[in-house]
Amino acid sequence: MAGEIPDLVAEARTGTGKGAARSARREGKVPGIVYGGGEDPLPINIPYNRLFKKLKEGRFLSTLFNMKVEGQDDVRVICRNVQRDVVKDLPTHVDFMRLHRSTKINLFIPVEFVGEDEAPGLKKGGVLTVVRPEVELVVTAGDIPESITIDVSEMEVGDTATIAMVNLPKGAKPTIDRDFVIANMQAPSSLKSSGSDEEEGEEVAADEVPTAGDEAEASEE
Repeated sequence: MAGEIPDLVAEARTGTGKGAARSARREGKVPGIVYGGGEDPLPINIPYNRLFKKLKEGRFLSTLFNMKVEGQDDVRVICRNVQRDVVKDLPTHVDFMRLHRSTKINLFIPVEFVGEDEAPGLKKGGVLTVVRPEVELVVTAGDIPESITIDVSEMEVGDTATIAMVNLPKGAKPTIDRDFVIANMQAPSSLKSSGSDEEEGEEVAADEVPTAGDEAEASEE
């Protein structure tokens, strides 16, 4: 299950329109709106420094927040748009959408690896190379996993770990509709050879998993 959802503190904005928005910016705040969830839109202001810090942390548009506004019930929200100044590239307005527990949303979920102490490939000097430290999943707002787990305890040198190996939480599914590589077990650098030009030409992209159909087409050629 998900860990603690980060708080995002805002304040209700009494006025609306361009005048109120300009006034908020002069006070060092970024105006915004909270909408959806079967309730009336709520105009808000967020202190600029607080919002800028959250933006710098990354994944702002795919992070679920617990919005706290004085005089209002806490509500789960996700940002759907950040308007920026065309010259300074600084935030000038933010839009948030309220979420019910059953709402489906796209979020990047961290990947955790277990079984590294037993992995035969690592014992032979191989290196576990992580291609995707996070995977974008469609999840329900009320059932967000803190992470997804891949067991690498049986991986040999040359093996790959793909999304098909992950036991996803109920109701969650990848946004990419194909099997894809999350990590691979590479040979020790001392055993790697530069390889011929022909071998290099046959390399598969790092996050592509050849299908049986692909192999059949290759054999026919």
